[in-house]
Amino acid sequence: MSEIYIICVEDEPQVLDVIVKDLEAMEEVFPIEVASSVAEARKLIKEIHQQGGRIGLALCDHIMPGEYGVDLLIEMQNNPFTRNTRKVLITGQAGLEDTIMAVNKARLNHYIAKPWNPEELLEIVRLELTQYVIATEKELLRYMSVLDPVRLQEEIRSRGYI
Repeated sequence: MSEIYIICVEDEPQVLDVIVKDLEAMEEVFPIEVASSVAEARKLIKEIHQQGGRIGLALCDHIMPGEYGVDLLIEMQNNPFTRNTRKVLITGQAGLEDTIMAVNKARLNHYIAKPWNPEELLEIVRLELTQYVIATEKELLRYMSVLDPVRLQEEIRSRGYI
């Protein structure tokens, strides 16, 4: 069974540290990898792919040096390896046009404005990863401790496993 990763793309080290800290409850099951630029994120995605892993969730800032996070999310949507990755834009600076582009071209799953509420961030991550796991995994029991157990139980019943 291949690992399902969470990737966080954020250029501000302090913000990146807070995101990782807010998500530490998820690391029990979903390894968290970080990148401080779009270029670093591309390398990270390639490494995860080469190692046989998958990316269940990408949390991505928008305004970063060199390239925009929305552009990375669009690339991910157009890449067969990351097409099913749940995509969350976490930013304080995306304008309406950029946000619309992220929704329409990257199939953005969620938008979180900075500063965020840590409990809300964790709940959104749980929701998005629950969606990903239900859509891509056969065995759901191993995810009960960190994802939405009610939704997972409903899915297990609907599949006729109980």
